[in-house]
Amino acid sequence: MSQQVRIGAHVDQRDPVAEAQARDTTLVQFFLGDPQSYKKPEVRYAGGAEALRRDAEAAGIDLYVHAPYLINVATTNNRIRIPSRKLLQQHMDAAASIGAAALIVHGGHLGPDDDPEVGFANWRKAIGYTDIKVPLLIENTAGGDNAVAREADRIGRLFDAIDGAEGSELVGFCLDTCHAHAGGISLDTAVERLLSLTGRIDLVHANDSRDPFDSGADRHTNFGTGQVDPDAFVHVVRAAGAPVIAETPGGPVEHKADFDWLLSRL
Repeated sequence: MSQQVRIGAHVDQRDPVAEAQARDTTLVQFFLGDPQSYKKPEVRYAGGAEALRRDAEAAGIDLYVHAPYLINVATTNNRIRIPSRKLLQQHMDAAASIGAAALIVHGGHLGPDDDPEVGFANWRKAIGYTDIKVPLLIENTAGGDNAVAREADRIGRLFDAIDGAEGSELVGFCLDTCHAHAGGISLDTAVERLLSLTGRIDLVHANDSRDPFDSGADRHTNFGTGQVDPDAFVHVVRAAGAPVIAETPGGPVEHKADFDWLLSRL
């Protein structure tokens, strides 16, 4: 592995330690349960949460947990927002139980006629309601006409709204390259612009995109095989200076090919 960048992948949660070792890496990301469900998180590792925490520490592997896609704490719809807050706390507790490095969650969206400021305020309230035990990283999203964290300016306003809320010092930012490309944020200047707006980039989700710039489509593909400019892609990773997770198709062979593609260009 390169000394300058640590890169891992999104993997199956049943044995993240073995998945990391199969990819010769020291960091992996996974879901705790079904990403399309409001059901409680579950640790499927043999021996449970304590065994996973112990075995990952012994192997020197950092664990990142991705929260379910359904979580939307920004929405004005109480029937979605309130269960989302509950689910966020449950996944926060589960992530803490395995010693996770961070929990990643999407920024969410509003109805077409809703004021985006309400979404930012709802996020601030959610931060206050949540007992944040490990860093909570808000991820930029690819699509949606009234998304809270698609456009750079909105991401900045979101972090302004969160600033000062109880627990906000544990809230960070995850930059997804496919989402930025599809969401209309130029990767040539994404890091510099988003750092100026949020003050931090804690994790990079490195993904090529099957679709053109500003398409709004969230379809990842392997490094160098999509429509993201390779030089801009590499620049993001280099400039962010943060750990990298590839959320690309395939298993160890494909992921190691992605790692090699990136590291050879850094």
